[in-house]
Amino acid sequence: MVQVQRIGHATYETPDLERQTDYYTDVVGFTVVERTKDRTVLATQLGHEVLVLERGVNARCSRLSFQVSPAFDLKGAGPYLSKLGIKSERYSDITPAISDAVVFEDPKGTGIELFSEFRHPAKPGTIHGIAPMKLGHVAFVVPDATTVTDFYVDHLGFRVSDWMENFFSFLRCSTDHHTVNFRTGQKIFMHHIAFELKDWAHLQVACETLGAHKRPILWGPLRHGIGHNIAIYHRDPDDHIIEFYTEMDQMKNEELGYFDPRPWHEDRPQRPKVWSRDAGAMVWGTPPAPDYLRSRPPFPSH
Repeated sequence: MVQVQRIGHATYETPDLERQTDYYTDVVGFTVVERTKDRTVLATQLGHEVLVLERGVNARCSRLSFQVSPAFDLKGAGPYLSKLGIKSERYSDITPAISDAVVFEDPKGTGIELFSEFRHPAKPGTIHGIAPMKLGHVAFVVPDATTVTDFYVDHLGFRVSDWMENFFSFLRCSTDHHTVNFRTGQKIFMHHIAFELKDWAHLQVACETLGAHKRPILWGPLRHGIGHNIAIYHRDPDDHIIEFYTEMDQMKNEELGYFDPRPWHEDRPQRPKVWSRDAGAMVWGTPPAPDYLRSRPPFPSH
């Protein structure tokens, strides 16, 4: 089994590279670490790569990168995937930080870039915009959440943190409650991408910054039930939903199955479980706006 331990960056294709680059630098507050005619590589103010923008016909999330365990030999990824009937290729210098990667497609057709080592970032730059701390998680709508979830668990080393009924999974590869989410729907697309902020005060900065740039908040502030993160959601110029969040549940001990206790937990101890859709979506907060809900697939019938 491949042992994934951290999400690296997401890659977007975009029909308007310049507009997206301006948005993610001026509003979100990322830094350009590489720019060519058809591609922009963006990093946090701490220097870690989080987003690659590539010129394309349609706006979509085309690839995700994951760092594997130091104990896993990257050379073994290709033969392992081959036994599963999955073609893979070895790539070099896919970004300024990643010199070596094994690339393949997961069951939903998203490119996956596995890497072991990366070049550590340079000295942090000047903070501007919202300036998230890191890429936290990416959520996809897929035809069958169970099938994709099983692939990530059985072959990439992810663990199930929670389910919303039988149609929405939350998977982790580190202490964070979830790194990828899969929700059953009729077509495949990225539902949202989430970036972590420092705290409540940083979330307020995000709200004020979005307001100054006339970007409506589509849901939130709210506290989710599943993961218990405090979050706000908005759309970028390519219509992708972006979540900014803080206070995500942390799995501190895998053997105990124990999430670090917090005052808002109803279960003592807090363990992975199956949630109802209402309790899982929100503990408190404002309901989602229609512009958020237009990306949400219909709920499956019970």
